[in-house]
Amino acid sequence: MSLFPSLGSKKDTRTVGRGFQSIFLIVFTLLLTSGIEARLAYLQIVEGPKLRERAEANRIRMILKQPERGNIFDRNGKLLASTRYPSSVYLWPMAHTKPSWSVVGPRLAQILNIPQDEMEKKLEQAGANSSSLIRVARDLNEAEITALKEYKNELPEVEINTDSVRYYPHGKQLAHVLGYTRELTADQLKGKKELGYRLGDVIGQMGVEKAYEKALRGEWGGQQVEVDGAGRPIRVIGEKQAKAGNDLHLTIDLDVQKAAENALGNHRGAIAALDPNNGAVLALVSYPTFDPNIFSKQKLSQKDWESVQGKDHPLVNRALSAFPPASTFKVVTTTAGLESGEFSPDSILQTFGSLTVGGVTFGEWNHAGFGPLGFPRAIAMSSDTFFYQVGRKVGGPTLIKWSRKYGFGQRTGIEFRDEESVGLVPDETWKRKVLKTPWTVGDTINMSIGQGALQVTPLQSAIMFSVPANGGYRVQPHLLKDNEEAKSWRESLNMKPTTIKVLRDGLRKVVSEGTGKRLDVPTIAPASGKSGTAEAGVGRPNHTWFGAYAPSNKPEIVVVAFGENTGEHGGTICGPMVLQVLEAYFQHKYPGKYQKPQPDPSEAKTQSSGHSTGD
Repeated sequence: MSLFPSLGSKKDTRTVGRGFQSIFLIVFTLLLTSGIEARLAYLQIVEGPKLRERAEANRIRMILKQPERGNIFDRNGKLLASTRYPSSVYLWPMAHTKPSWSVVGPRLAQILNIPQDEMEKKLEQAGANSSSLIRVARDLNEAEITALKEYKNELPEVEINTDSVRYYPHGKQLAHVLGYTRELTADQLKGKKELGYRLGDVIGQMGVEKAYEKALRGEWGGQQVEVDGAGRPIRVIGEKQAKAGNDLHLTIDLDVQKAAENALGNHRGAIAALDPNNGAVLALVSYPTFDPNIFSKQKLSQKDWESVQGKDHPLVNRALSAFPPASTFKVVTTTAGLESGEFSPDSILQTFGSLTVGGVTFGEWNHAGFGPLGFPRAIAMSSDTFFYQVGRKVGGPTLIKWSRKYGFGQRTGIEFRDEESVGLVPDETWKRKVLKTPWTVGDTINMSIGQGALQVTPLQSAIMFSVPANGGYRVQPHLLKDNEEAKSWRESLNMKPTTIKVLRDGLRKVVSEGTGKRLDVPTIAPASGKSGTAEAGVGRPNHTWFGAYAPSNKPEIVVVAFGENTGEHGGTICGPMVLQVLEAYFQHKYPGKYQKPQPDPSEAKTQSSGHSTGD
């Protein structure tokens, strides 16, 4: 007998093997089933809420409703900017996959006259799973609406909706004040997404529209819509009304603004008018101008584009651009002379046909001089050689200090911060850095009459004229009527009462007997002012200026007119512009008090028919 019994036959071995396989399959099946059950349990219990939320998100879409922008009114409640309601074409991005788009895209491009790739770019930017309708065309005309309806069967999920679009009833008037709105560019959208802006949204791009974008914009609303698997809307589930933006009331007086527009006419330049007591801007005009309504269109035509990109730069606000101030700056030179203690209100200086300093000859504008003059008469006659002597005596640093105290070389505080030039008050540091030469007495003499590198804006000049008008305070120009902080802001220049009196006497004499006699008329209250004629470079016509305030004894309004390369003189070019604005102000505010004298009928009969006897 064997010590090791036999394990059995081959048949027994196969039976045992099959038993092991069956056991393995049973165990494997049990493990697999357990894993599936565990996974299902995990998905149901742990991931269930997330998956349900994701499924709901795929089933629910939001049709966003753009808010209506707030209206803008002038100080008297006259409408300056509102809303119109054109028809627009919208698409669901996820409903236009490549198969359907191969039909829809070409047909839309044909009807709307818009390149197909332009629409595709908007859909791609939104993304195929966008929960919003995407606008691809705006301002549909009747022919386009009719064609879209005729081809409705070929254009599934193409919707015609009503939009709210900015409208400016006065067109080119007020363009630089109101600015314009325009769809966000892709680059702008990147920086605005966190503020709630979306593709196709519009935003203020200039002027009041930009400065008060947050107040004017409002809040988006929309409809929650259930969609099917293809992204087609089935029913509206919920709705949130869009909230309109806030209305704004400006300090602008539409009558004064229109008068300023008409006065400037086709002269390249600007007019600024404000209340010298609180800085409220009554008018702000720049020419060339543009029609802000063109930016509300879906796409600018070539003609529209040329109208805003012309060589005269119509988008530039010249009221906030800097130029040499010429003799209007003699207000500052007078202040520096009297406040320095180097001169008294009774000082008399001899004037000449020219003055030679350091081998350089500086001429008098009339080439002859005016004899001995005091400050008021020197201002009235705008004597250059008088102010050369004042500037040389007080020195460059004193002139520069008072230039800055008057607000030159810095922003005025008006809401258009990004559009406003600070101008330039040159000094020793600037000249060495830019021109690589030291400051000289010649620079001081040039500055004393508002020439050289000195640059100021028409609005800064209006602030300068406000100082003698209101008794010695700098004010902050502003456009929002209820801006209490700006209205109450006043900064004293700490001038002597005698300095203010000399300035007011001199500026009054300019109108009563000097270079501003064109304003000495019964159609306005007695006015005070100053003319200026600035050299603009070799071979180029002069710039011209005139600034004035009225009534002289209790000023209510300051007006500054500037003409870019107009030639001639400030009193002859810009003086009549200022007069026209002042006439509009006083004749509207005090009807019947300031009127043009009626001609004597007997004198009219003696005049030849059809011939003018005036200047």
